[in-house]
Amino acid sequence: MKMISYIAKKLERLPSSRSCLFTWFHLRGNQFSFELLYFLFISYLGFLILHSLDGKTTTFTPRNLDLFFTSVSAATVSSMSTVEMEVFSNAQLIIMTIMMFLGGEVFTSMVTHYIRTFFINVSPAGHNKVHDCDTQCNFSDKIELKDINILEFGNSKSANFYSDIDLKCKSLKFLGGVVLFYLVFVHFLGVVSVLIYLNVISSAKNILKLKGLHSLTFSMFTIVSTFANCGFVPTNENMLVFRTNSGLLLILIVQILLGNTLYPLALRFSIWAIGKFVKKSETRYLLKNSKGMEYDHLHSYLNSSLLLITVLVFIMVQFILFSSMEWSSESLSGMNVYQKLVGILFQTVNTRHSGESIVNLSTVSSAVLVLFVLMMYLPPYTSFLPISEESSEQGSKRVRRIMENMIFSQQIYLVIFITLVCITESKQMVDDPRNFNVLNIVVEVVSAYGNVGFSTGYNCDRRLKQDGDCQNKWYGFSGKCSDEGKLVLIIVMMFGRQKKFNKNGGKAWKVL
Repeated sequence: MKMISYIAKKLERLPSSRSCLFTWFHLRGNQFSFELLYFLFISYLGFLILHSLDGKTTTFTPRNLDLFFTSVSAATVSSMSTVEMEVFSNAQLIIMTIMMFLGGEVFTSMVTHYIRTFFINVSPAGHNKVHDCDTQCNFSDKIELKDINILEFGNSKSANFYSDIDLKCKSLKFLGGVVLFYLVFVHFLGVVSVLIYLNVISSAKNILKLKGLHSLTFSMFTIVSTFANCGFVPTNENMLVFRTNSGLLLILIVQILLGNTLYPLALRFSIWAIGKFVKKSETRYLLKNSKGMEYDHLHSYLNSSLLLITVLVFIMVQFILFSSMEWSSESLSGMNVYQKLVGILFQTVNTRHSGESIVNLSTVSSAVLVLFVLMMYLPPYTSFLPISEESSEQGSKRVRRIMENMIFSQQIYLVIFITLVCITESKQMVDDPRNFNVLNIVVEVVSAYGNVGFSTGYNCDRRLKQDGDCQNKWYGFSGKCSDEGKLVLIIVMMFGRQKKFNKNGGKAWKVL
């Protein structure tokens, strides 16, 4: 009778309509499709707004395709460019800042988390809060027989069960609040730091005056772009004009790491620090049950430590190779030892996956470029010593397993995209082989796929057939691609922004 009564109560307390919507979204809806529509929406909306606003100059107006390309690049935080940045007015730069903020990984993950948490606490009037959290929360999945068996052991264990569920739901709310605080605080600290630097260091402020940029707009644009790991800077030369401003580079290095590779470690530290003053029980629960929160950026203590080691090792390897190959090169000429050290550190940190640069990549040695390509490809949370964990979904449906086996690995998709660009640019590869070579195309495609924004650029002096029609521009190599090639790169940027959904792709393919 107790079992029948329990089931009856469960049936009486069905989730509300909004909870049913969440169930449909989570179980039947496709998060990949949802995020793809989200990025398409803000890309197109951003394009319409940018198109409606006047540019900085009337002598040049970007074509619609180039403007849409820029909009997609900002929304997907890729920083691929087909036009020079200084053609955009102050109002257009503010719109691009908003797009980069909305497209950043920390922001989109926070929105997804808030959507999930919102539907957890929806409950019909008069229902028990803990019970509703149990039935609607996806973390408990379905009502199983083990839930019913808990009641057989007495009210104390049943109360403990519901208490754990309630604590989990409260911890989810607390996690959302920490992420929001982290997002606002780091951006605020970054913008204030850059503004102070610009007011103190006259050389940096003079550059902005020379280019007609507002200090506040530059600070907000650059910090948002850097934290989101986009790589756009409102100057034609990116950060090359600031290569001797070591203080500014150090500020941006911190923003890059906090918004990308070290975000899990910083988030875990933020939870621990805030938990010292408030929400101590929720803090302990989050730190001990990071995997059960289903927030991809909340890692365990061990994984966070391994991630830190991995990031430092990758930076060190790049730093050593870049220093040994480029220390006396033209790209670092005119800089003292301290400026070179900070500049090289800034350049190597940007390969994963920010894309800001203080050097012209076309002058960098091939060995360094190959290493940069590898760093751009690696996901931000690549661990040097990954921990093998048992999957909690071993009972997945056969159809789903078949569909997963049909998905290619990320490497195969890269080969496909590189091949497509080589096909669309085949004529230029014959007429202009020094600029349109395979290495430059590989750098451009991998940079777009990694949402980095690095580019070797285009140099008129390298052409075999010289004529007076060519002018060197500061936009990337993709700016000289054909319209078909640009469309392929748009697809690559969109696909790259969604690559987290293909982490396990290619399992069925065994390379021996």
